[in-house]
Amino acid sequence: MVMDPRLTSELTPELKKIVREIESQCRELGLDFFPVIFEMVDYQQMSEIAAYGGFPTRYPHWRFGMEYEHLSKSYEYGLSLIYEMVINNDPCYAYLLKSNSLVDQKTVIAHVYGHCDFFKNNYCFQHTNRKMLDEMANHGSRVRRYIEEIGHDEVESFIDTCLTLENLIDQHAPHIRREPKTLRDPDETLPPDKRPIPKLPTQRSYMEGYINPESYLKQQQEKIAKEFEREKRFPESPRRDVLQFLIDHAPLSSWQRDVLSIVREEAYYFAPQGQTKIMNEGWAVYWHSKLMTEFVLNDSEVIDYCDHYAGVTATSGMRLNPYKVGVELMRHIENRWNKGRFGIDYMLCDDPAIRKSWNTHYNQGRQKLFEVRKFHNDITFIDEFLDEDFCEEAKLFTWAADRRTGQAVIHDRDFPAIKKELLDALTNFGQPVIEVVDGNFRNRGELLLSHKHQGKDLKVDWAMETMSSLFKIWNRPVNLSTILEGEARLLVFDGGEPRIEKPSGVEEPASEAGR
Repeated sequence: MVMDPRLTSELTPELKKIVREIESQCRELGLDFFPVIFEMVDYQQMSEIAAYGGFPTRYPHWRFGMEYEHLSKSYEYGLSLIYEMVINNDPCYAYLLKSNSLVDQKTVIAHVYGHCDFFKNNYCFQHTNRKMLDEMANHGSRVRRYIEEIGHDEVESFIDTCLTLENLIDQHAPHIRREPKTLRDPDETLPPDKRPIPKLPTQRSYMEGYINPESYLKQQQEKIAKEFEREKRFPESPRRDVLQFLIDHAPLSSWQRDVLSIVREEAYYFAPQGQTKIMNEGWAVYWHSKLMTEFVLNDSEVIDYCDHYAGVTATSGMRLNPYKVGVELMRHIENRWNKGRFGIDYMLCDDPAIRKSWNTHYNQGRQKLFEVRKFHNDITFIDEFLDEDFCEEAKLFTWAADRRTGQAVIHDRDFPAIKKELLDALTNFGQPVIEVVDGNFRNRGELLLSHKHQGKDLKVDWAMETMSSLFKIWNRPVNLSTILEGEARLLVFDGGEPRIEKPSGVEEPASEAGR
């Protein structure tokens, strides 16, 4: 796709030379990426592109304008600055800010190549559309056609509804191999009372009553009845991809179904970036730091670079900086595998002095980093490599609001608590897991969803807002099974006043609070 020349400008000869040098150095160090096209933009153009998520050809919607206002005002008031943007595409497109100093441009270019290597090689991005720039333009033209045919207000209102549901996807679905449906046994088509009851094999007829007693046969009969009830449902098993279920079964017109599929497709495209935010930024900072300090900087630029690097990796007590955590954990892994600080012998060593001086000269840190970059996402990255040693080195802690003053205070420095809170925040992007259980609840065409309770209750007001959007698409009452304050509850929205009921005829939602 050729970018609009009115929007962007080419690099200066000096920057083109720098790009060639950094690209060559990256390939020598083992990075592997799609071709990268750099474009220069001013801060207004950068704000426009960022507001569209990096795709200036997306469909029109007011939220992009709102985001542009936020970004441009933040820049004007000195509250934030977007140094660059890079898009997961083949070729990759990267936008550089014209007002950046030469040191910043060098840093950003090196940083971009780190991202591009990650996009191409991390497993989370395997199934993303590598021609998404073209696909986004296609989405934009389809939505504009619907606006012309149906009307601006109606289409925009429906997009509003769809966007409130864009997180109701199964982020792991692209990596799941769906097994083809197999032919069913003829007995499975019979009603429960006509199906043969499975019995345990016996060698002697006189043992039948002992091996298959009445209690066992009754249990099997109940199991068959439950299975029959499950088969009558649609879907037959709970589905996390709520958007796909709505596309397949909701009473939508063709244009509405297409718009919802556009929102779903884009949600799946952006999902891997949410799954790997810490790793992706850590990987890019690791490589831009190595490139700048070992190959690119000249003596006069070191101070400026260090000052800006300190700003990028700065932390605050109430916010996790993915750049800081990512790069420090990458370096921690490299150091461990260079010194052989892994394996059963190291894990069983409980002498702090020996552990501190442990060095087998294994020297496989760089190879391990490339392996981690390929096979992990943020959750597995934190779960496997964030250990007690790193926790102490990075001085991590959890915080809470003081009940008396309302100020943030250190709550816990205990390693298991810190790790659990990090993993909880990353699981499903920190959002509740919702599944479709029944599309014909109580045989009235109502929608039944289930909240997979993981120790935290839903925010009921937020849940009701989401159910209101689901109601607009399903056109029938929407029910959500959950646990509130330790009790099973059913949230109901039927177009009127939302309400909370005690569930009847609903399976208690799954809870992982005790895990």
